[in-house]
Amino acid sequence: MIIKKITLINFRNHKEYQLDCNKDTTLILGPNGSGKTSVLEAIYILTRGKSFRAVDSEILKRDADFYRIELEYDNGEKSIATFDGENKNFFILDKKVRRLPKKNKYPLILFVPSDLNLITHSPSRRRDYFDKFFSQLDESYNQSLLRYEKALKQRNELLKNDSSTENIFSWNLLLAKYGISLTNYRQKFVDEINSELTKTYRSIAKNEDQVIINYVSEATDFTESKYLKKLEVNYEKDHLLGHTSFGVHRDDYVFLFNEKEANGSASRGETRSIILALKFIEAKLIFEKLHLKPIILLDDVFSELDNSRRRSLIDNFKDNQVIITSVEAL
Repeated sequence: MIIKKITLINFRNHKEYQLDCNKDTTLILGPNGSGKTSVLEAIYILTRGKSFRAVDSEILKRDADFYRIELEYDNGEKSIATFDGENKNFFILDKKVRRLPKKNKYPLILFVPSDLNLITHSPSRRRDYFDKFFSQLDESYNQSLLRYEKALKQRNELLKNDSSTENIFSWNLLLAKYGISLTNYRQKFVDEINSELTKTYRSIAKNEDQVIINYVSEATDFTESKYLKKLEVNYEKDHLLGHTSFGVHRDDYVFLFNEKEANGSASRGETRSIILALKFIEAKLIFEKLHLKPIILLDDVFSELDNSRRRSLIDNFKDNQVIITSVEAL
């Protein structure tokens, strides 16, 4: 899929905006605060179904009562999203739906400056990154994640309201089922990343360093029954805390650089090469599993990279449609 044109109305600080896109690379130039990232956000909404950084009420331009996004593709088809202050709707082939259908989602590689700090970020930030990554690789992962999060929210609400173990039991069952599903998926995908990570890193850094990701979970090697038992044993503790203290919502991904934690041992340049390698593997796995070339959205990351890493980024994504934002000409 190739985006031909983007049209925004009342989206963020854009009252009206239109961008014609090239089949290969499109550069959006402008100073900070001019709304460059908002264009990428609009693309994300119409290809993934929701924003990567805000809820719709925060996206709506101040004093406007609706926003509208339209993407036109090179085959002549269009996708439209509208928000009227309360409800968001998608219009796909003139059919109105409340959620973007699975068949109309398209894979993206979003690269923002904060991704370069992924190794030093909090575990929750790394979980969010890999959840988005893995959800694109397999819709079943996304469904397990949504069901786990729903069950976790319900259990936590009951814990805060003096609920009995009987009321919580059904949510424990769901947490155990989908928690084990997520653990298995995460380990599988991390193993696939690790099979490529050192090789890809070395192609960027031109050295013999080793990089792997260690998936850390409290539920490693757990069965559903063992997971369920752990939740039941923790009931009194969780009731006092008011939240669920055990589970895959506490997982982490630890980057190891030459067998030491990269956070503290890898230099700034080495860290950037690790993240670049991860992005290249992300695109590779998406193409292998979905047989689609993801659209690449690069949000002002060139200013964070030296010339050799910029060249690596360009070379690896030369066969994809790439949309870049920057404060200066590249």
